[in-house]
Amino acid sequence: MNPLPEFLDLSAEVSSGLARGAPIVALESTIISHGMPYPENFETARAVEQIVREAGAVPATIAVMGGRVRIGMDDEHLERLARSGDVLKLSTADLPYAVSQRRDGSTTVAATMRCAHVAGIGIFATGGIGGVHRGAANSFDVSADLHELARTPVAVVCAGAKALLDLSKTLEMLETLGVPVIGYRTDEFPAFWSRTSSLPLALRIDDAAGVAKFLRAQRALGSQSGAIVANPIAPKDEIPRAEMNEYIESAVHEAERANITGKTVTPWLLDRINALTSGRSLVANIALVKSNACLAAEIARELPPS
Repeated sequence: MNPLPEFLDLSAEVSSGLARGAPIVALESTIISHGMPYPENFETARAVEQIVREAGAVPATIAVMGGRVRIGMDDEHLERLARSGDVLKLSTADLPYAVSQRRDGSTTVAATMRCAHVAGIGIFATGGIGGVHRGAANSFDVSADLHELARTPVAVVCAGAKALLDLSKTLEMLETLGVPVIGYRTDEFPAFWSRTSSLPLALRIDDAAGVAKFLRAQRALGSQSGAIVANPIAPKDEIPRAEMNEYIESAVHEAERANITGKTVTPWLLDRINALTSGRSLVANIALVKSNACLAAEIARELPPS
């Protein structure tokens, strides 16, 4: 592994894990600062880390704290992210600013992938990736997550893309960029809070060992892209697609009327959908993140050290 940048700090747990070749799972931090209210955000972050440990891997939550890129967080840092109202939402383009200005920032999917790769971590668990936004033909609003997936060899375990996006166009762009999308025990692309989207997937693998074999083959063939492991939310935790679509449409129309744009769109929509569903979407979100973390740990255990 190349020498780590001077502004990157590994927790003792992650440093020890890397040194002994232990399986490690990267975790994002935007879900803590921008994806959930306090105290659910803090409690979920701690619970997800514990799930990774119990599944036999080392959790590595990633964020920028005071200009330092931290790979692995203690409870003090997690609570600081969870409580603070002055945390930047960082994609890859924003990382140098947060580092140079010594700011606190939570990492999106794209930024987490970049930092994980620099630290030598190849598996990452999150809730859902970003993608092509509705109306992107006019707004050109496409998440940097997709381009990062095309150029950074980190496998992302998720429940598909956030269902408030244009899922069909998101899948089309992933195909264009050469990013494989593996359905984990499913033939359809998951729709985050719902198990299905009616969008078929060409690739399906039904066990963690099989996913690990795929990832090893991908690297051996010289691919520099990431991969998506699409893990549907459990049946008991999902909100049915037809019902969920009504909430999403209502929230999207409200956002359009309020002229909410840019990085504030997704957090605003998630908060509004949580209100419309009387908290059910938050419960589902927490459940799917935990499920993805467990699967990511299982896959990481099947992979050789980086």
